[in-house]
Amino acid sequence: MNRYMRTGLFLMLLLLAWGSASAGYAADVIRVVRVNEAITPTVADFIATELRGTNERPDKAFLLELDTPGGLDTAMRDIIKAMLASRIPVIVYVYPPGARAASAGALITLAADFAVMAPGTNIGAAHPVSVGAGGQQDTTMMDKVLADAVAYARSLAEQRGRNTDWAERIVRESMSTPASEALQLKVIDLIAADEKELIAGLDGRRYLRQGQALVLDIAGAELSVAEMSWRQKILATISNPNVAYMLLMLGIMGIFFEISQPGGILPGALGAIALLLALFAFQTLPINYAGVLLILLAIILFILEVKIVSYGMLSIGGLVAMTLGSLMLIESSEPYLQISRAIIAATVAVFGGFFLLVLFFVVRTQKSRFFSGAEGMVGERGQAVTAIQEEGKVFVHGEYWNAFSKQPISKNQDIVVVRLEGNLRMEVAPWPISEPVAHPLAANGSIDPGQDITMNKEDS
Repeated sequence: MNRYMRTGLFLMLLLLAWGSASAGYAADVIRVVRVNEAITPTVADFIATELRGTNERPDKAFLLELDTPGGLDTAMRDIIKAMLASRIPVIVYVYPPGARAASAGALITLAADFAVMAPGTNIGAAHPVSVGAGGQQDTTMMDKVLADAVAYARSLAEQRGRNTDWAERIVRESMSTPASEALQLKVIDLIAADEKELIAGLDGRRYLRQGQALVLDIAGAELSVAEMSWRQKILATISNPNVAYMLLMLGIMGIFFEISQPGGILPGALGAIALLLALFAFQTLPINYAGVLLILLAIILFILEVKIVSYGMLSIGGLVAMTLGSLMLIESSEPYLQISRAIIAATVAVFGGFFLLVLFFVVRTQKSRFFSGAEGMVGERGQAVTAIQEEGKVFVHGEYWNAFSKQPISKNQDIVVVRLEGNLRMEVAPWPISEPVAHPLAANGSIDPGQDITMNKEDS
């Protein structure tokens, strides 16, 4: 009995020690999310998910290290909503030196409990840009969007006790401010060269939560860096305009393969997947539908070139339409939302070269004469097995045929096939030809004396 009691006591002590160690570790952790790209729905989902997880654990704080040129308004607002609803204090750190918190990044920084910038960074330029069909909006709509953005920026600054006039100017005037000036204007709380300096500078500072003043206690806290899941990494990658554009072109090419060569299955399946991924990415980008229509027109012109020989005119039109459509596909003044001109040039060149190569083989096949079947027999030379006045037999291409001729042919004389009548009877003429006879291979409808049919056949 005593042995069992000792064993149970030992196990209880082990559990208590493990629990204490786990609780101590969790309580001394700052969750870190690093963003060095545009603010997209995928990035917003990553940040909001990690912030909710931080609130479910007894972490000390949530640190968002930010380096962004901006992003979508809807994605930005999702992040800010999660920040304002957080029980755990949120720190936004514009880092590393040389980074920026522009456009949507500036408003995210304003919404933080503590805003910190590294030396050599800047913040601001939050004027809204139009994102929609064709990238165009009328003046009245843009005025409404601007007024809404100004009110939103002032509200965030007021809630966090920051400079509201500065918040309005970065929206109306696209003003951008360096770190040292931002500190003087009371836009941020601290300038820190690295994370250790940030922790030392913010420890012991007060922040408000539901009207109650609390003290930030992060001295000695360890940093726990969060990483995107494989799903989020894939979605973030395909949301890049360059990747989305290449997926669109690959999808179109795969569907074209499946239509032109039914039964391949794999090209069609891969093309459909690529198109769906491209459509997912395009929902976060300012798509110009005129560009999409021009690309579709280019594909139609390429297909028509295969069906109708236009000596390259349709292909040239297709290349022009594809180039213009690619340039117009995404219309935005923001560099991070634009497709690289080098990628457009390379994609159009590869795509156009592929179709021109296909066209070359199709035209060559169409211009070549038949070498099998009934059509392939026309122009073949053979030998008369019997004398032919009107009817007789000939040996052509290793086979015996019933034949007739409009000219007398003696036995064992060389002959040439003029045409086939039915399946087992052919019209022949003596070889060499002494007078013109009607023949489908001749350009003028007849075979001239001395014309070498076999040589013409090989040349074609």
